[in-house]
Amino acid sequence: MPANETAPPVKKKGRRARLIVLVLVLALFAGLGYGAYWGVDSVRASFPQTTGSLRVPGLTGTVDVKRDAHGIPQLYADNDEDLFRAQGFVHAQDRFWEMDVRRHMTSGRLSEMFGSGQVETDAFLRTLGWRQVAEVEYEKKLSEETKKNLRSYADGVNAYLKGKSGKDLSVEHAALKLSDDYQPEQWSPVDSVAWLKAMAWDLRGNMQDEIDRALMSSTLSQAQIDELYPPYPFDRNRPVVEGGKVEGGKYAPQGTTGGTGTGTGSTGSGTGSGTGTGTGTGSGANGSSASRTGLADNATAQGATVGLQTQMAALAETLDQIPAILGPNGSGIGSNSWVVSGKYTTTGKPLLANDPHLSPQLPSVWYQMGLHCRTVSAQCQYDVAGYTFSGMPGVVIGHNTDIAWGMTNLGADVTDLYLEQVKPEGYVYDNRVLPFATREEEIKIAGAKSKKITVRTTNNGPLISDRSDELGTVGARAPVASSAPDRGPGYAVALRWTALDPGKSMDAVFKLDKAKTFEDFRKAAADFEVPSQNLIYADNKGLNGNIGYQAPGRIPVRGAGDGRMPAPGWDSKYAWKGGKDGNAGYIPQNELPWDHNPSRGFIVTANQAVVEGGTGAGKYPGLLTTDWGYGARSQRINDLIEAKIKDSGKISTDDMRAMQMDNSSEIAALLTPMLAKIDVKDPDVRSAQKLLEGWNYTQEPDSAAAAYFNAVWRNILKLAFGDKMPKELRIEGSCMNVHDQTSGPNDDLAEVVRECGMRDSDSAQPDGGDRWFEVVRRLVKDEKSPWWAAPKKNLTVPATTTRDELFARAMEDARWELTAKLGKDQSTWSWGRLHQLTLKNQTIGTEGPGFMQWLLNRGPWNVGGGEATVNATGWNAAGGYGVTWVPSMRMVVNLNDLDKSRWINLTGASGHTYHSNYTDQTTMWAKGELLEWPFGKEAVDKATVDTLTLKP
Repeated sequence: MPANETAPPVKKKGRRARLIVLVLVLALFAGLGYGAYWGVDSVRASFPQTTGSLRVPGLTGTVDVKRDAHGIPQLYADNDEDLFRAQGFVHAQDRFWEMDVRRHMTSGRLSEMFGSGQVETDAFLRTLGWRQVAEVEYEKKLSEETKKNLRSYADGVNAYLKGKSGKDLSVEHAALKLSDDYQPEQWSPVDSVAWLKAMAWDLRGNMQDEIDRALMSSTLSQAQIDELYPPYPFDRNRPVVEGGKVEGGKYAPQGTTGGTGTGTGSTGSGTGSGTGTGTGTGSGANGSSASRTGLADNATAQGATVGLQTQMAALAETLDQIPAILGPNGSGIGSNSWVVSGKYTTTGKPLLANDPHLSPQLPSVWYQMGLHCRTVSAQCQYDVAGYTFSGMPGVVIGHNTDIAWGMTNLGADVTDLYLEQVKPEGYVYDNRVLPFATREEEIKIAGAKSKKITVRTTNNGPLISDRSDELGTVGARAPVASSAPDRGPGYAVALRWTALDPGKSMDAVFKLDKAKTFEDFRKAAADFEVPSQNLIYADNKGLNGNIGYQAPGRIPVRGAGDGRMPAPGWDSKYAWKGGKDGNAGYIPQNELPWDHNPSRGFIVTANQAVVEGGTGAGKYPGLLTTDWGYGARSQRINDLIEAKIKDSGKISTDDMRAMQMDNSSEIAALLTPMLAKIDVKDPDVRSAQKLLEGWNYTQEPDSAAAAYFNAVWRNILKLAFGDKMPKELRIEGSCMNVHDQTSGPNDDLAEVVRECGMRDSDSAQPDGGDRWFEVVRRLVKDEKSPWWAAPKKNLTVPATTTRDELFARAMEDARWELTAKLGKDQSTWSWGRLHQLTLKNQTIGTEGPGFMQWLLNRGPWNVGGGEATVNATGWNAAGGYGVTWVPSMRMVVNLNDLDKSRWINLTGASGHTYHSNYTDQTTMWAKGELLEWPFGKEAVDKATVDTLTLKP
């Protein structure tokens, strides 16, 4: 349950009373002037009409919009054009503010809405050129059918906008119009396509790891960095697909010879020594020697890394400022999905579960909806329901009458940073100077003069260093090999990213929505180029149905290097290998891993390794990434499924739901027995230690043991690793005394200086995720590892040199931290009081006036779960205990009876504050409850409480 809030009631009864209270409170907070403006009318003016009828220009027939008690709409039409026109209209009814902000973000135009504070963000996004890529996609890449659907959707949005502005659209628009006389423009099809670029940005893979490794090289040796990025534990955590091979240009699952065969899968737990997941071009994909990427003969040389440090720190700071629609700059974004064959379900047909882990948003990034043709035909092809993105037509995740599908982030390495030698006339490439491709961009600013920027692009991508004075000084002392060209004034940094090449991902959405077979599903996946996702599948064909998996996406084929560190852009050996028409070469779709009906009877994807890379039988020859998730969640799900099958032989819908809420902590199971043995003298610390006795390692919201353990874990990470990180990775505001060693790394007489962290709380290190689980798992065997050394705290707290000494100090620090946060009485402690979810409107709710934040935001809720648990309410251990990413929705699809499927959203259908459907699903979400998900017309009609008819 939330700490300070209960769920808004589903029924509209009492809404007026709440609004009257709102007016009085606003009058107190904002003064009489604002109080008069922000009246009942201002708050309610944008609430959508949900009953009766409305005229919508462009419709050729009527469309029924049937909403249930939670405001979730099911749309019924007679042709595709009307169906998507109505989808655009209904999305705009509930979520136009979200849509409007999103399109300004993707086109680098936030300054037009919010003023000069967004200029640097706009400049960076203009440099990436998302809008330009989306325009090319729409004009040259997408099918005519997809473009027709996009135009119909845009027509529906614009039909809603006609004659509306300010408070008629949203409270946020009313506030914007009050201060800047802002008027929304017409929606365009490209606005929808560009949203996929934002989605791809937040799911871009290992770019943050690439930056962090470069930053670490200023204070850590390469051997130490390698210890902090250990190889994937294939001996313990199963990959998604096991035992397949690439043969004759096609990937074949174990036991098949190509095509779309049935596959036999594997019941083993995975083998291999865990020395790397890809071949790369070096001595193992998880070895991160800087010399292998051409950066330096000695990447740890003091002084040689200063230029790179400055550049990477500035880039990291820039990334922190970019609005994260899905998550905190790509860090920590994961997801769970799994599918169980009908052989092992109580229904006799497959069950499919999915819960993408994204940054908590208000409203949720997802919008539940059904798109139904009254009669499916060539003119009206869709009968599908699931989770949509406001601003984009179609259903992204869900089911139709024949199949269901889910997604998790594959985590492929699709970005590379390149150092570039810049000269007045261009940039150096293979000892030649090539001219930049340039374009001028004008950034319009609300309340100020426009600003013009020049975007420069190399054959490795746009120069993102042009957007920062610090980044502009790159390379003054950057570590490079002796064969590198003269630095001149310094190196710049270019970004190579698959999403900057126009593609067809929008086509894939509509193909998935219409797919009827596994072959259709794989053909749709072939167009899902960016972002690269794990796609799971189930259908209701045959005796027990079928289950499957496909890894889609553009994944580059590199020359030299493995993508772990910034590469030398002047050397063509490090470029992505060329493909057709001068474009980059990608791993062919036919060679990407897939699976179909494995004999084990289930498939799990939770950001673990997709395949085991390397050479030899059963190894995958391509390099997908070296930075997988480490498999804590995925293996827990595997274990839960296998245990249930062994125990009862069958899995139910409720079993799937219960697995989604599993709160078991892998790191707690490893460390708690060690912590229990520590000899603790302080009676207060000893009493806290006793909380761990008999604890089952589950992180329930009311658990005092979970609160204490997680505090101990956080302090272990800080003492062992956090205080050894460079300031660029430590959380902003965390200050410590260090030796100024600019005169040399071994200068014992160096002056002690005060050095403070620079990293945003959502991306600071160590974040405590399952990579850190693996780091500590390996280190605890060495009780005298140098990582366990921590300096004395004060005259009474001595330095530590061993594991148990550091653990004891962490236990003491945790005790007093929780005393300060939760009180001295341990009986009042609970994990939920520490681990809270607050939902914030992502624009005015985070940066706007205090009274607007109060108006728009909700929470907190006390929640269970945690980092790398199946119930993945993530938190950054460097930043605190608050929830930073969540299961953004949960669904369980029942392929035997689709009307018995279940779903939930993080917030609600409405984006309008104080609407009854604003956060009406959140408390149920926090408890792990799922709503009924009607799909067939009879079930939908039974659930309907409001019907709106849209007429021509």
